[in-house]
Amino acid sequence: MKSRAVRMYGMNDLRLEEFELPEIKEDEILVKVISDSICMSTYKLVEQGKKHKRAPQNIDTNPIIIGHEFAGDIVKVGAKWADQFKPGQKFAQQPALNYKGSLASPGYSYEFFGGACTYCIIPQEVMELGCLLNYDGESYFEASLGEPMSCIIGGYHANYHTNKQNYHHEMGVKAGGNLLVMGGCGPMGLGAVSYGLYLENKPKRLVVTDISDDRIKRAREVISEAFAAEKGIELIYVNTQTMKNPVDELMALTEGKGYDDVFVYVPIRQVAEMGDTLLAFDGCMNFFAGPSDNQFKAEINLYNTHYTSTHILGTTGGNTDDLVEAIDLASKQLIEPAVMVTHVGGIDSIAEATLNLPKIPGGKKLTYTQIDMPLTAIDDFEELGKTDPLFKQLSDSCKRHKGLWNVEAEKLLFEYFGV
Repeated sequence: MKSRAVRMYGMNDLRLEEFELPEIKEDEILVKVISDSICMSTYKLVEQGKKHKRAPQNIDTNPIIIGHEFAGDIVKVGAKWADQFKPGQKFAQQPALNYKGSLASPGYSYEFFGGACTYCIIPQEVMELGCLLNYDGESYFEASLGEPMSCIIGGYHANYHTNKQNYHHEMGVKAGGNLLVMGGCGPMGLGAVSYGLYLENKPKRLVVTDISDDRIKRAREVISEAFAAEKGIELIYVNTQTMKNPVDELMALTEGKGYDDVFVYVPIRQVAEMGDTLLAFDGCMNFFAGPSDNQFKAEINLYNTHYTSTHILGTTGGNTDDLVEAIDLASKQLIEPAVMVTHVGGIDSIAEATLNLPKIPGGKKLTYTQIDMPLTAIDDFEELGKTDPLFKQLSDSCKRHKGLWNVEAEKLLFEYFGV
């Protein structure tokens, strides 16, 4: 079977090509990819090429398919898995395999397994690890966004708190506490805000910082303070760039107590150091942002670590349980992954978008691999709709959903392109 895919041959070398997939083995599964969202981690991969720790050294002759946030339909099932999976099933997948200590992952390491394609082959280790999941949701894009949401959920679950009576760690963010998301109006930060409103151990106050009034304005539109108040949470958006003394002003929002949980969503030294300074007694800071510089460092207050029990950790990726939770919450409309998406495109837009990802404003770039369509900002739908009937329909649909991409819009796109 022929597949069309964006493949990496080396540093900043991406090519959209058509090629023949081999016949699947009895322990493999052939899938049709429908949606694939572009991750900043893929940009970092392409920047490094062979130097990336997950990339094979022979990509110049055996290129890998990029993309790891994908979903679609099962087409053909090898005999080994015929009792668990059937053709026609929708699927989601967990790319963080860690199979027998290997760093190999879809979108980084496999010649025939990745998301930026029309068809790919899922190798046996994915099923062996339970990382291929049946997906019953109505949309495909929410299954694609399940992967980044699982990373966010994993971060929330990894935070911990201690006590002076024993050495047991209470996992998760502090119930009824002060929670701070720094650099939180980007796509992942907004996902973190969305999830934070539905926690069982939800905070009493959730403060979100950014340095862009435009990003804060959009954040308020998609997750309003009034909506959070309905959930019993005080949600506060602040622009730290306009503050005379950000530490003092952020501390004042907690009546001087500090923050029980801090998530740092941007790899900026000053932000990480500010987060450490703002920790309350037994406060936990999660450095979530992945820097490209392997010598990235910041100062921490070890006096506070000793005397006030502050602690710091970093998380990257989520596990399969986190992905199951993400998909379940999205299908029940308890979280809204669409808050992350600002652009939509086809397979022909993936290479250029990936190579220029930091330069493209907005949040997540969602692509549909069975179609050709320029990467288009949702904010531009209305203007394009004045001359293009498709974008008129997409614009109207998004307006009905707080300006967000949605199931109806996805179906309109499929109907137009015959997916």
